[in-house]
Amino acid sequence: MKRDDLAAARVPAQPSAEDVDDFVDGDEPADDEAGSPRDIAVAEEPAELDERGKRILAFEKQWWRQAGAKEQAIRDTFGLSATRYYQLLNALLDDPLALAHDATVVQRLRRLRASRTRRR
Repeated sequence: MKRDDLAAARVPAQPSAEDVDDFVDGDEPADDEAGSPRDIAVAEEPAELDERGKRILAFEKQWWRQAGAKEQAIRDTFGLSATRYYQLLNALLDDPLALAHDATVVQRLRRLRASRTRRR
């Protein structure tokens, strides 16, 4: 192998002009039926808490006023198992919309969750 060939073999290839991204405004994805451009990365957040979230916070505010065990009240009120209810509640406590909706209840439940976590 000649010396020039050896040197050329060690030098990494430079990108050619064909490899350069030539994005043009006309290359944008097609609009959907509503006429707005599709952008999967940007998800719009709802302006307020959904109805189920509101019902869960209202239930946590006054569940002890109902007769019987809390698990039974959960089944009767929401038609959910206690495990699923607590999964939803836990996710709700981390939602800023829930905090905006009922800060007192959310803060109290967050404190209870933190104290239980510390005891473990």
